[in-house]
Amino acid sequence: MRVGFIGLGSQGGPMARRIAEGGFETTLWARRAASLEPYADTPAKTAGTPAEMAAASDLVCLCVVGDDDVREVLGGDTGVLAGLAPGGIIAIHSTVHPDTCREIAATAAEKGISVIDAPVSGGGPAVEEGKLLVMVGGDDEVVERCRPVFATYADPIVHLGPLGSGQVTKILNNLLFTANLGAALSTLDLGEALGIPRVRLAEVLNGGSATSKALGSIAMFGGTVEGLAPIAGALLQKDVRHAASIAAAGSVPEGAVFTVADTALTDMDHPR
Repeated sequence: MRVGFIGLGSQGGPMARRIAEGGFETTLWARRAASLEPYADTPAKTAGTPAEMAAASDLVCLCVVGDDDVREVLGGDTGVLAGLAPGGIIAIHSTVHPDTCREIAATAAEKGISVIDAPVSGGGPAVEEGKLLVMVGGDDEVVERCRPVFATYADPIVHLGPLGSGQVTKILNNLLFTANLGAALSTLDLGEALGIPRVRLAEVLNGGSATSKALGSIAMFGGTVEGLAPIAGALLQKDVRHAASIAAAGSVPEGAVFTVADTALTDMDHPR
């Protein structure tokens, strides 16, 4: 399978490298030529436009930031859909609303192109170890065709159901992570009010039974989200909004998890 890849950031870049070095014919595209320079030592080729990249690919992987970014690289005369041949596949690794995936899939189907959603979790270090978590939604046969490519950087690869299932799962994961941030911040605020130094309490909780990935992130930044907010704040806000939209569409009560998540988002808007 020939693979095209767009989105060479801190997570997507290592994914693309693993694919190229895993023996798959790989073509890369990026808005800035400088983004392609780190891959000069790989077997990957480069393309001048998304359409040119797609024309050389059977599978196109997208690891851009959000919904509008996905639409932008797919559409138009130079977009992926203009170049990808019938029978091709688009894998959306970006975390976007499941309705965005369904909208794209409907347009792609008119051209004989399949779409799966495959958001990821774990970050660059997990990619380097081949242990990234991939949450997949889509047709069984299409997912199985993509599995060998995903296996170059991921374990486990979890097929959750039809198109959109991967996005719902990833958004719920990020909602709970945000709520864990909120719960940790509230606990640290309480401890500080009771006279326990914030940094010391974060250190203790991070080493005890109350630990979590969220608490570890807070402890890394001295018991606050000041250092985390510029990295993850806007992305988590996007995903919590998506979670609220999905819950509303399904007439499902939001529950306490949203209330606690709001604590973290408020802190990120106004970090200490």
